[in-house]
Amino acid sequence: MSVFDILMERGFIEQCTHENEIKELLEKEKVTFYIGFDPTADSLHVGHFVTVMAMSHMQRAGHRPIVLFGGGTAMIGDPTGKTDMRKMMTVETIDHNVECFKKQMSKFISFDNDAAIMVNNGDWLRSLNYIELLREVGPLFNVNQMLSAECYKQRMEKGLSFLEFNYMIMQSYDFLELYRRYNCKLQLGGNDQWSNILGGVKLVRCLHGDQSFGMTFSLLTNSEGKKMGKTEKGAVWLDPAKTSPYEFYQYWRNVADADVKRCLSLLTYVPMDEVNTLTNVEGAAINKAKERLAFEVTKIVHGEEEAIKAETAAKALFLGGAHGGSIPSTEMSSTDFEEGMDILTLLQQTNLVPSRSEGRRLVTQNGIKVNEQPVTDPNAKITLADFKENELMVQKGKKVFHKVILK
Repeated sequence: MSVFDILMERGFIEQCTHENEIKELLEKEKVTFYIGFDPTADSLHVGHFVTVMAMSHMQRAGHRPIVLFGGGTAMIGDPTGKTDMRKMMTVETIDHNVECFKKQMSKFISFDNDAAIMVNNGDWLRSLNYIELLREVGPLFNVNQMLSAECYKQRMEKGLSFLEFNYMIMQSYDFLELYRRYNCKLQLGGNDQWSNILGGVKLVRCLHGDQSFGMTFSLLTNSEGKKMGKTEKGAVWLDPAKTSPYEFYQYWRNVADADVKRCLSLLTYVPMDEVNTLTNVEGAAINKAKERLAFEVTKIVHGEEEAIKAETAAKALFLGGAHGGSIPSTEMSSTDFEEGMDILTLLQQTNLVPSRSEGRRLVTQNGIKVNEQPVTDPNAKITLADFKENELMVQKGKKVFHKVILK
């Protein structure tokens, strides 16, 4: 089975510029392709992970990835999917984020023996001569067509800045630069990047008369079409310091039944016949597929040891235990509890709630337990007597646990 067929079977592929030619190219040649990642934060998140997995499948099939970090494009900001202009980041912040991305990407893609390349588009975009750029590529971009692109449409009512309007040209120029430097013929990306990818394909074809192609992948959405990867705390990050392996595991363990097959297909290497067997069930039997999903994704992102620890902790909690080193925890001083700490303060200090009003709502609605006992009074105080062997287990709802450890 060709890698195109693998990606299609697993549900990655959304759109192609030239489907038959791409299929033939991937079957006949070792293709150099690229995917871009703008460093808008200091960690990749699960929304990036679909394209990372697609890149991994491509590399396993013998093709060479170029991982492009947007040290240049991040200085402009992609307007795609945004109702307001992105916050401008300093060069120092962008460069720091690029270094964080590099370390994370090395866990998923092999860069040994030129099997993949990392590049930063800041190396060429930051030093571009504006007049030369306009003369070279400007005549190939039709403003009317650009404004009709989906990435700009939703911004037209509020106002699209000229800064952001240049983003499509910058990303398109990346493809041209990578073609010239590395003979890169294929750009891949999320389906929201379709318009930008078309621009790059056009540049290479018009300026060099050579074949160039684009292909987009599914965004990580649930069965209702809403983006996945968000929790009450914010994004689900790939950095264990921002989202612990246990929290990461629990996120996938608790996805909706209707989303399990899609997530297993896109985010793991589990063979599709096994995916179909695991998910072609009814009722509570789907929990086995959820456990497999959570373990496999956590193993890829955090390693098998952390996946085992997270699985063990989750099962211990399910059976009523309060052990497991992967459960999120906070160390607090014993002096904080000598006179008692009210439950709302404790919930805030452990980041289980964003505000006292939210904590009060949860307590009054029987959404909080301490050491498996419901707390129903918002004025209740937690004292040293509540700790068992210097530990206290706080539970929010049915699925969120947090351990407080005395130091």
